[in-house]
Amino acid sequence: MSESSGAGTYGKYLKVPELLSLQRTLSDPPQHDETLFIIIHQVYELWFKQMLHEVAAVAASLTEGDTHRATRVCRRLIEIQRVLIQQVSVLETMTPPDFMQFREHLNPASGFQSYQFRALEFRSGLKEPRYLSSHAGDPDATRMLEDALAAPSLRDVWESHLRARGLDYPPIDEAEPPEAREAKMKARMASLLAVYSDRGNLYDLYILAEALIEYDENFMLWRQHHVLMVERMIGMKHGTGGSEGVGYLRTTLSRKCFPDLWEVRTHISRDAVYGK
Repeated sequence: MSESSGAGTYGKYLKVPELLSLQRTLSDPPQHDETLFIIIHQVYELWFKQMLHEVAAVAASLTEGDTHRATRVCRRLIEIQRVLIQQVSVLETMTPPDFMQFREHLNPASGFQSYQFRALEFRSGLKEPRYLSSHAGDPDATRMLEDALAAPSLRDVWESHLRARGLDYPPIDEAEPPEAREAKMKARMASLLAVYSDRGNLYDLYILAEALIEYDENFMLWRQHHVLMVERMIGMKHGTGGSEGVGYLRTTLSRKCFPDLWEVRTHISRDAVYGK
């Protein structure tokens, strides 16, 4: 292999010149904080790309029955989420008057249009086909979101893995009668209680369950920090893309990727876990 076929210099390998050319402000005269705003959101998109890569790895590991690798990669996702949450504090060093100096140039762009974030929601278990219409004019975004909708989510493969391990975890069809859904939910809760009680034989599932709920919790923490940051910047104004701004964002705060893992906490007690 010749030297020219390698990575070359640090700058060439990482495409640093191309990367540094992407922060193009629109304000005229240029406003100091617009560069910060652009870089923060570009970094978010890079992390979303990496998270989609890792979510696919967790799903593949669980499909193959490798709980230990799934947990290890899930821990990486959690650490990336911590970075995302911390980035909000950097953006909050910008004051509302500074933001208003260039906000009008963002129209009609909006964070609502981040199709990578939406794909990440879909792949994690929050599938909402109605969001496809927001990207109807972007073939690449539509293709990514359609693929994410069609692929088994983390929630799907987690539940399939529980069944593969011999646990009674019946799928729930919302079209079923309420009594049928209730019976299935009882079976699911009993199986999750088994995961939390039989930590000798099911310890790998227990550790993964705790990683998945931490991943879910960090999703909600990021949303909360983001909502507060937006309200701190623009109050109750509408979003630049025409969304309801803070009003809409608040409606997303309670969305959970793994609702059963949250629900089972209600049923965990000393007697339930250790027996009477």
